[in-house]
Amino acid sequence: MENMKDIMKGRLLEIKDEALKTIKEARTLEEFEQLRVKFLGKKGELTKVLRDMGKLAPEDRPIVGQIANEIRDELEETISSEKERLNNELKLAKLNKEKIDITITSKKKKVGHRHPLIATIEELEDLFISMGFSVVSGPEIETVENNFDALNSPENHPSRDMSDTFYITEDILLRTHTSPVQIRAMKEMGAPLRIVSAGRTFRFDDVDDTHSPMFHQLEGLVVDENISMANLIHTLDIFIKELFGPDMKTRFRPHHFPFTEPSAEVDVSCFKCRGKGCEACNFTGWSMELLGCGMVHPKVLEYCGIDSEKYSGFAFGMGIDRITMVKYGINDIRLFFENDNRFLEQF
Repeated sequence: MENMKDIMKGRLLEIKDEALKTIKEARTLEEFEQLRVKFLGKKGELTKVLRDMGKLAPEDRPIVGQIANEIRDELEETISSEKERLNNELKLAKLNKEKIDITITSKKKKVGHRHPLIATIEELEDLFISMGFSVVSGPEIETVENNFDALNSPENHPSRDMSDTFYITEDILLRTHTSPVQIRAMKEMGAPLRIVSAGRTFRFDDVDDTHSPMFHQLEGLVVDENISMANLIHTLDIFIKELFGPDMKTRFRPHHFPFTEPSAEVDVSCFKCRGKGCEACNFTGWSMELLGCGMVHPKVLEYCGIDSEKYSGFAFGMGIDRITMVKYGINDIRLFFENDNRFLEQF
């Protein structure tokens, strides 16, 4: 039995020497893992020797077991330290490869700017929200019914012509104003109602510094009991003063719209002289027409299923592009759509 103990001790020392030599020669993490399995795994060299522990005398087993444990600990520690060394070398090599020279001047990131039209739309919506209105939206591709018929537009009205409106089919078109949103809202929500809607609209027009086939509108609608022209005038007065300043005045001129009766166009004080008179306003004190408005025609209310004997309402609409041009002193509507950063960076 003494011979068996010496044989096992000798084999354990051989495994230790072979493993230490092989570990020192390993160059990759995969090789270290293979060596761990070869010498320390369940079917490894060390385990094979320990399977013969039963052949030893009882007093020799602790001696051989202690030697085996010491060799196992040494090999595990050696493999672990070598793996750590290799990991550090790989990290250092990666850092050197991916090294960034922080002294190099980096390119400045360009920050976007809010488009003046979007800024104006949001300002208008916020203003009307503060006055108790709700913001609604609708599709840009509309039906002829919602765009013309429901708004009491006669069949021979010039705006229905192919030369004025972009038709997709006989019954489908690109909306010529945001008024169809009001029709949809009245049909879906009924009365009472207080809404504004803003968005793109389309009409055939030659492009110049003040005209574009695509432009933006904001329209408002109030429907309730006992609504009068006085309510309309008061609402627009507050709107103009809040938007352009408390010294601005409004002037209502009679006009005709198929969907409102009576109807009016609204002028505001000259933005340059504030009503005193100057060359910009031909010394009249008044700027150009800013918006159109009127009391909702009873036929429009009835078309949408609202009792015109019980309810009345007023509506108004304005060109957002025009308001933005006046507000920021822009003299060419085409600048809004050219996406020139030199223009957009001013806002």
